[in-house]
Amino acid sequence: MEEMKKSVRLPNKLEAAAPIVVLLTIMIMNYVLEWGADPHIPVIIASAVAMFVGVRAGHSYKEMLAGALDAVSQSLEAIILILFVGCLIGSFEYAGTIPAVVYYGLKTITPALFLPLACALCAVVALALGSAWTLSATLGIAFMAIGKTMGINPGLIAGMIISGACVGDKFSPLSDSTNLAAGASQTGLFDHVRAMVTTTFPSLVIAIVIYAVLSLNMSSNYDPTVANELSDAIVGHYDYMSPILLIPLVLIVVVAVMKLPSIPGVLLISAIGCLFAVVFQGASFADCLEMVHYGYSAETGNELADALMNRGGMDSMLWTNNLVIVAVGFGGILQIIGAIESLIGGMIKKVKTPFQLVLVTMVTSVFCITTMCDQYLGLIIPSAMYKDEYDKMGLGRNLLSRSMEDSGTLWSPLVPWSSCGAYHSSVLGVSVFAYIPFAFMNLINPIYALTTAYFNRNIIYADGSYRNIFGKMKQLPEPDAPEEAKKIAMAALAERKAAQM
Repeated sequence: MEEMKKSVRLPNKLEAAAPIVVLLTIMIMNYVLEWGADPHIPVIIASAVAMFVGVRAGHSYKEMLAGALDAVSQSLEAIILILFVGCLIGSFEYAGTIPAVVYYGLKTITPALFLPLACALCAVVALALGSAWTLSATLGIAFMAIGKTMGINPGLIAGMIISGACVGDKFSPLSDSTNLAAGASQTGLFDHVRAMVTTTFPSLVIAIVIYAVLSLNMSSNYDPTVANELSDAIVGHYDYMSPILLIPLVLIVVVAVMKLPSIPGVLLISAIGCLFAVVFQGASFADCLEMVHYGYSAETGNELADALMNRGGMDSMLWTNNLVIVAVGFGGILQIIGAIESLIGGMIKKVKTPFQLVLVTMVTSVFCITTMCDQYLGLIIPSAMYKDEYDKMGLGRNLLSRSMEDSGTLWSPLVPWSSCGAYHSSVLGVSVFAYIPFAFMNLINPIYALTTAYFNRNIIYADGSYRNIFGKMKQLPEPDAPEEAKKIAMAALAERKAAQM
């Protein structure tokens, strides 16, 4: 007799929302009531609720566990990379590279220009690196120290760093998120990058203007005493302090241009940092082994200098990695039980216009990252759900990829329990809730994209045509798409144009 198979169903909306509500409720209460709890256990509690829902919907424990483990497996490279970024930070601290950026930055950047210049520099360097994570771990740490000497709110400094870093990461052809968004949408990489210019560049300009206004208003309160004391502590601590110590930062860009994979690239730069520590600071091989594992340790007598230098090492990244593992596993469970499909899958039936489709795409991306704790799922799931709808409306696949990045890539660092939020908060030493109000680029870009789309601006069609912010028709190269999808999209676009005549 054949064994009866247990029926599996989608959870109803109440069931699907339960684990998400539990997670958000605990996290909000933690923030409001100042419990001081880390997000790890709340995510585990929410995972248990999700598994209970899954059992009710007919899924087995082994099936849900496999989904969680598969999600973690897909993120394993990022988990390993986080550990090696700790090695990089430790080596750069011992070599004096990060302190050198602070030292020379204090000598050249005035408070009146600090925020806008630093934001632009973060964007340019992150564009070259293709990684907001590496930017935060190098220039980000340095700019945090420089800004603190100027008496600037740490949340504001961190928000500025995140803004610049995410722009560079979002634009860079070397970025994994940029490549993933284009690949998931099945469009060309540079078609995707060109599409992002229509919303990202104006948003960056607005953000830099805001940072410039804030810098000008704060410059009159600048007391150079703290900066001078920090500079003296840095020079007094290191055996050698020279612009030569900035070379490892330049080599990061060289490694990026060579297109080395992330893990070998970070390890190579970490080794170069260790070499500089040996040659210029008198470190031994044993010192290097200890430093990349446990981080660099210094006692200068200056509290700010010690906070700047005592960083790095693989051990320092374990908190972040623990959160990434449990958060990504939680996202895998939600995906297996169909919670996202149950909650928002029906939205597409109500979509009638390009603006509504862009809105639904962005909402889905944000929702996936907030609830599933992973940036990549925020790019993969909306593309799978909606790419056929873009074809049916005669829209370019690069509009889909751009919309996901306008929301997903920029939203991820603003979620405290996501891998990105946990990482940036840990490296910069600032709570996500503290920098959210000041991450102007991350907040402005989605609003700008939606506002312009509402007025039928920056809507990119299958032939590459779009109407810019001033209402003038512009032409981009025809975006790539699968052959069959392109036929459907071009036919739909022809019908749209005929209807408008």
